[in-house]
Amino acid sequence: MIAQLGLVDELVGVSEECRWPPEVVGKPVVTAARIDPAALTSLEIDRAVRDSLADGASLYTVDAALIDALAPDLIVTQDLCAVCAVSSGQLASACPVGAEVLSLDPRTLAEVADTVGVLAARLDRAERGAEIVAEMWDAIELASKAVRGLPRRRVFFAEWIDPPFSAGHWVPEMIHLAGGTDVLGRPGRPSYATTWDEVIAQEPELVVIGPCGFGAEEAAERAAGLRLPCPSVAVDGDGYYSRPAPRLADGVRQLAHLFHPDAAPDPGLTSLQLATL
Repeated sequence: MIAQLGLVDELVGVSEECRWPPEVVGKPVVTAARIDPAALTSLEIDRAVRDSLADGASLYTVDAALIDALAPDLIVTQDLCAVCAVSSGQLASACPVGAEVLSLDPRTLAEVADTVGVLAARLDRAERGAEIVAEMWDAIELASKAVRGLPRRRVFFAEWIDPPFSAGHWVPEMIHLAGGTDVLGRPGRPSYATTWDEVIAQEPELVVIGPCGFGAEEAAERAAGLRLPCPSVAVDGDGYYSRPAPRLADGVRQLAHLFHPDAAPDPGLTSLQLATL
């Protein structure tokens, strides 16, 4: 969002998870995860996360000395999910004197749009923020209009693979707008663990694999052994579904095409078909 507001050059530091747009890559990294997802299976990551949260420990380290050296005026973070990024509470002790912490915690698409406005206003880019929000809603409406009135596809969106996590927050809303019905998702509420037996019992017509933090290729690799009895496809959950930002509109466009390929155009995002039983 900061880059879209035209302020990427004002961004003095980022988290280890910040990799879009490409211009942010290479900026000083002030936070890092305590676990290395690349070295663990999906089940091992889930266990490590659960153990850490049960112990009251943070999943992230903060380089307070580097933050102090960078001397930011504003630190943008979130309190929506302790698993996804550093919280404002953890940053409080690392903040330089005089730095403001702004926590953005949307749970729906409308709230995502609102956070763009909040950030834009705080950075004196209100007009550009309004343009970004309008572009986001226009893209969503165009995709939704293309599939309006068509039979809804029964869908399960996996925000994690082992164990499977049903979609939460804005993702069930995205599925609805794209012409689908989320068989287990809870709009506006956190995702939750289920089982593949329960997923199959809901008789989805399509399973979308979009685990938080991973692109389509790694999602497909981690899901290669599933062998579900219905079609399944891996998508870039990290880029277009997990992060509360305007790129969610592109996720809606992709879902609309996956659900109704004859009606909704392909937005050109990576999706990989997985093997079935």
